[in-house]
Amino acid sequence: MTGSRKLLIVEDDLGLQRQLRWAYEGYDVIVAGDRTSAIEALRAEEPGVVTLDLGLPPDPDGTSEGFAVLAEILALKPDTKVIVASGHGARESALRAIADGAWDFYQKPIDIDALGLIVARAFHVRDLEQENRRLAASSAAPALGGLVTAAPEMAKVMRTIERVAPADVSVMLLGASGTGKELLARGLHDASRRAGGTFVAINCAAIPETLLESELFGHEKGAFTGAVKTVEGKIEQAAGGTLFLDEIGDVSLPLQVKLLRFLQERVIERIGGRKPIAVDTRIVCATHRDIDAMVADGSFREDLYYRLAEIVVRIPTLAERPGDAALLAKHFVRRYAKAMNPAVTGVAPDARAAIDSHRWPGNVRELENRVKRAVIMADGKLVTAADLDLDDVADTPINLRAIRERADREAIRHALSRADGNISQTARLLGVSRPTLYDLLKSYDLHA
Repeated sequence: MTGSRKLLIVEDDLGLQRQLRWAYEGYDVIVAGDRTSAIEALRAEEPGVVTLDLGLPPDPDGTSEGFAVLAEILALKPDTKVIVASGHGARESALRAIADGAWDFYQKPIDIDALGLIVARAFHVRDLEQENRRLAASSAAPALGGLVTAAPEMAKVMRTIERVAPADVSVMLLGASGTGKELLARGLHDASRRAGGTFVAINCAAIPETLLESELFGHEKGAFTGAVKTVEGKIEQAAGGTLFLDEIGDVSLPLQVKLLRFLQERVIERIGGRKPIAVDTRIVCATHRDIDAMVADGSFREDLYYRLAEIVVRIPTLAERPGDAALLAKHFVRRYAKAMNPAVTGVAPDARAAIDSHRWPGNVRELENRVKRAVIMADGKLVTAADLDLDDVADTPINLRAIRERADREAIRHALSRADGNISQTARLLGVSRPTLYDLLKSYDLHA
């Protein structure tokens, strides 16, 4: 848990700082002496518990600065347990602090043992709350198709799938290899009225062209050498359910014609058969190819495309899903550790940094394979960058101020380049005034 044993002590008295740091050496103690350093420490370290002296500069004899810090802490990190200390109007300060959201209050002068009990209880309660949230999340209804994501880009795809699932229309999933097209197709089937029927998947690129027609449409006994019995094709097997045609872009033109006839008339003829067979099957297809370009150059029939693509869903790559790589890595570690290496419990910081910096050209499939290998190879409790066979990179802290400054610098540099250093034009491109731009240039030590 992030910051589960980090204790932030906000106290301006240097002697008391040293005393408290010594008293709480069992915790990861961070000390701040004023509002600015306290908030910076809160953002950077995310402590679970904070002890806050209300008498902070520039109002060391009052409580205004302390209450301002309390409000800011709870606005930024509402789950933080803040224990407030004051010797100024103790009863009134205590009532106001608790009303403002503080977890507990103690009166100066400090009793180290009593305060230690309060701090320990605060950590215990916070741990219980986090465990309750974790259990609530794990018992919630699973995401569509069991898909693991926190990215808005993928959430939009899932909402689209959930919306079109009840409508009996053909759906085309477009996305790079390894982005989870079959997982989404299964999720669509499970969310549809055909969930009680069979979900049948076939990879059109994995079957030789000479056999693919028989796989899809079936054949009658004696239709060709080796056809010793009548066999139903995948389309018939999916009757009442869903047929997923993966890599539809690899189907030959002659077979595209047969597929088009089925989609128009909803009947098939087995190879060697003479009797049309009516089949009620929903078609979901997918491809990693540029299907629009294939239609344009004639390698994919336009009329078939419009039959298959009544609804088109474009799936983002893993690189286009911020934060999902790390989330999926944890998911895969839990899954494979249980069966392959129970000693492994998580992902090391260097591995998280390497995962975030890698571009994942093979998408989720590549990530899953690397994590599976890493779980097997791991010697300790945590999977490392070396286990993943990824380069170790610096674990950059997630600091909003630093991220904003970097984005500002990049935007200003880009605008200056576009405007050839002209200040007025740069200000217009950025949507700010000239004085504001001059202030930004000075603040970030940039030059036109």
